[in-house]
Amino acid sequence: MSSISLIQPDRDLFSWPQYWAACFGPAPFLPMSREEMDQLGWDSCDIILVTGDAYVDHPSFGMAICGRMLEAQGFRVGIIAQPDWSSKDDFMRLGKPNLFFGVTAGNMDSMINRYTADRRLRHDDAYTPDNVAGKRPDRATLVYTQRCKEAWKDVPVILAVLRLVCAVPHIMITGPIPCAVPCWWIRKPTC
Repeated sequence: MSSISLIQPDRDLFSWPQYWAACFGPAPFLPMSREEMDQLGWDSCDIILVTGDAYVDHPSFGMAICGRMLEAQGFRVGIIAQPDWSSKDDFMRLGKPNLFFGVTAGNMDSMINRYTADRRLRHDDAYTPDNVAGKRPDRATLVYTQRCKEAWKDVPVILAVLRLVCAVPHIMITGPIPCAVPCWWIRKPTC
């Protein structure tokens, strides 16, 4: 039986030089609007994180952890929380990111968050102010990515998803996953 060997990094994550000048220090908040960016003296964000959850700067929210980790490396990070997915306007409110968009449906899968096991719509959303349902679309990661690309075609998008395509069956409680392909269909990139 063969043992699995993990790839060890050449150096520690925090040993890399910081992207942004360290003298500015951490921001008291991660901006969610142009006005908040102006308060911080930023002309643009390096990375914009898009999430289906309401943004709370607390470790129980994934985007807060990701945003603060990236900020600790010196990046200027902006947050777009629960955007209106019917148009690209909300995805343009912080301007064009210098590096990339980071997109996630939120702390829970968007389909599980919207539907019960009986395939009925839920009447509340625990990750939305006042538990209001309907603030995120079905398959939110895909929809948010489409709107990011609609707003800024040349900006890369990095997805943060709950599970790997190859690790779960392609049929869920809510039905077939339209974008899922078996992992053996995905061609490995060659350098």
